[in-house]
Amino acid sequence: MTRARALAWCVHLYTALGAPIALAAIVAIVEGDVRAAFLWMALAIFIDATDGALARAARVKEVIPDYDGARLDDIVDYLNYVVVPIFFAFDQEMLPREWALWIAAAPLLASAYGFCSTAAKTGDFFFTGFPSYWNVVVFYAYGLDLEPATTAAWLLILAVLVFVPIGYLYPSRQPFLRPLTLGLSAVWSALTLAAVLALPERSPGLLSASLFFVVYYFALSLYLHFQRRA
Repeated sequence: MTRARALAWCVHLYTALGAPIALAAIVAIVEGDVRAAFLWMALAIFIDATDGALARAARVKEVIPDYDGARLDDIVDYLNYVVVPIFFAFDQEMLPREWALWIAAAPLLASAYGFCSTAAKTGDFFFTGFPSYWNVVVFYAYGLDLEPATTAAWLLILAVLVFVPIGYLYPSRQPFLRPLTLGLSAVWSALTLAAVLALPERSPGLLSASLFFVVYYFALSLYLHFQRRA
C-alpha cells in the first residue's frame, strides 16, 4: 500500500470514528450521564467539522476512487446529528409523554429524507432545507429547560423546514463572509462548550449569550438564499 492510500484510509477511519462515538453517547444517555452524552456529541461535531478538510488534503477521491467517503459521512452524521439527540430528548422526557414517540419520529423521518436528497448539498456550499442540526436544537432545549410542549413545537417546525427548499449556508466552506462566520462560530463553540462542561448544572446565561450565532446563521442564510434567487 502506498503512503497516499494509507493516509486516505486513515482519513476515512477518522470519519468512521463517529459511529462508535454515537454508541458511546447513547450509553452515556442510558446511564444518565448528561455531561458525557453532550461531550460525545461535541466530539462528533468536531470530527465532522474537520474531516472534510483532511479528506481534501489527502485527495481521498483521487487516491481511493472506489470508496464513497461522502456516504460514510452521511451515515455517521445521521447517527450523531439525528438519532443520538432525538433519543436523548425521548429518554430525558423532554417531550409530552403521551405523544413523545410520534413527535420523536418526525425529525427521524424528515432527516432520513433530507440525507438522501440529491439536492441536500449544493455546489455553491449551501444545505437545502433545515440541515438536521438536531444535536444543537436538543442541547438548547435541555440547557434552557424548555417546556416539553415548546420543545415538541420546535422539533415539528424544524422537521417541516427540512422539506422547504431554503438554502442554509455551509459554515466552513461558504466563501461569503467566511472569516467572520468562522470567527463567530469559534466564539459560539467556546460558549456552548463551557455550558456543556458545567453540566449537569444548566447555564442559561451562557446559552442565551450564544444565541447570537444562531440568529446570525439563520439571518445570513436567508439573506444569501434570496440573493441567489434574485
